[in-house]
Amino acid sequence: MVNNLINKSSTAKNVVVIGTQWGDEGKGKIVDWLTDHAQGVVRFQGGHNAGHTLVVGQGDAQRVYKLNLVPSGIVRAGVNCYIGNGVVLDAGHLLHEIDSLEKDGLEVRSRLKVSSGCPLILDYHVRLDVARELKRGADKKIGTTGKGIGPAYEDKVARRALRLYDLFYPEQFSEKLRDVLDYHNFVLTKYLGAEAVDFYEQLDSALQKSDLIKPMVADVSAALYAANAAGQNLLFEGAQGTLLDVDHGTYPYVTSSNCVSGQAAAGTGVGPNMLHYVLGITKAYTTRVGGGPFPSELDIDTDNCPGTQMSVKGQEIGTVTKRKRRCGWFDAAALRRSAMINGLTGLCITKLDVLDGIEELNICTGYTLDGKHLDLLPIGADDVARCLPTFETVPGWSENTFGVKTWDGLPKAAQNYLKRLEALCGVPVDIVSTGPERDETIVLRHPFA
Repeated sequence: MVNNLINKSSTAKNVVVIGTQWGDEGKGKIVDWLTDHAQGVVRFQGGHNAGHTLVVGQGDAQRVYKLNLVPSGIVRAGVNCYIGNGVVLDAGHLLHEIDSLEKDGLEVRSRLKVSSGCPLILDYHVRLDVARELKRGADKKIGTTGKGIGPAYEDKVARRALRLYDLFYPEQFSEKLRDVLDYHNFVLTKYLGAEAVDFYEQLDSALQKSDLIKPMVADVSAALYAANAAGQNLLFEGAQGTLLDVDHGTYPYVTSSNCVSGQAAAGTGVGPNMLHYVLGITKAYTTRVGGGPFPSELDIDTDNCPGTQMSVKGQEIGTVTKRKRRCGWFDAAALRRSAMINGLTGLCITKLDVLDGIEELNICTGYTLDGKHLDLLPIGADDVARCLPTFETVPGWSENTFGVKTWDGLPKAAQNYLKRLEALCGVPVDIVSTGPERDETIVLRHPFA
């Protein structure tokens, strides 16, 4: 049966959606929009540190959904959603999110399949995350969400993680929990000066969730192969952004997982030959939340300046963190790095309208580092922090681009700006998003075509 699924040719087309900057590029809206052509949407990395905001409908019927773990396809009736083994899972948060969505009238449980291989985020992971940030002090904070994501991934790599399937064997789970909790409580109390986590409270809390989650647990890898063999289009939904990738980002100011397109295979258990198109989502400018270097950064606190316009008009507040996002000019050298890492097929430019009215726009085309010119973002935070940006200035536009639905409807200067980004990055602009609603989208080439 499995061999038949693997070898069977299929007319399905599968698309991977990736953030190409430091996250917050508007992936949720695009995934929701693309789901019109997909029968399944898959999360493959990260945890509930991701934040996807979807705006559905208009006027009094408009609904805003804020998702963390549940794939964005859930707001489309009849679409199956999958959480792959590459996701670290806070079971309590998942159940809370499901309850919230079902109160809004969405059917979730019958359409959601969760990999039994997901590592669990438990109370001690959260406590470790918070205590470490406090110990680092204000100047050395990584800027984590404090949700236990990093410590959970550490346990996975150290081969001491408790995974979702462990919950269904209470005695085995209890034994594993006692061993790992002894270790983490030692670190919490002796090194970080924090409170220990009570073994029995943690055990009861975890096991209480097992019966609620068990009906949704599945072999996600096999389910995706079966869907593909049946001719179903699949959409792989990335979280965070390429420059936050633990291997390829501005380390150590990164997230704890791989955020790049290749992780779609490893984080779900499908082969790379099932990934047919990689769509890179990028804002028409650049933002970053938390610490870390940002070569094209602008002032966002002074009135009547471009950075402040980006911050205010773009409503640049983190979905999860509620922190103000730092804002800056579009960084083409960073995007070229993302294009290489992800093997981008096409770009989707979001939030073009935020630049309306800025007389002149700068584009970072490269950097100077130790007297040498660089065309690509360096590896690691230390060198990036020493980079001096090289800017190219292009004309802005005064016309309104919000909600424009055709390429010809864009001002000529906006078209030229997009063409210049395309040329500098070496990747075609296939989609332009001009607003948060589904139909506020310009399609030059459809990823599922």
